[in-house]
Amino acid sequence: MIRPFYVDLETVAAIVSLSATSVQKLVREEQFPKPRAVSSRRVAWLVREVEEWAEGRPISDLPPPPNTSRRKPQ
Repeated sequence: MIRPFYVDLETVAAIVSLSATSVQKLVREEQFPKPRAVSSRRVAWLVREVEEWAEGRPISDLPPPPNTSRRKPQ
């Protein structure tokens, strides 16, 4: 299997466990890697840069919160 070099907004958001809106906000605030121009009409994130960002995040002393994004059983 070939590992992707680039990922789109929805994929990068899923990789870092954030919403697409949060990723876009962090990019605007220059706290997240900027997307690269893949073509004249398409941008994507370089996987290596996203991994470096994630590995550089501080370690938290807080316990993980309950998963509030999971759908509740009906």
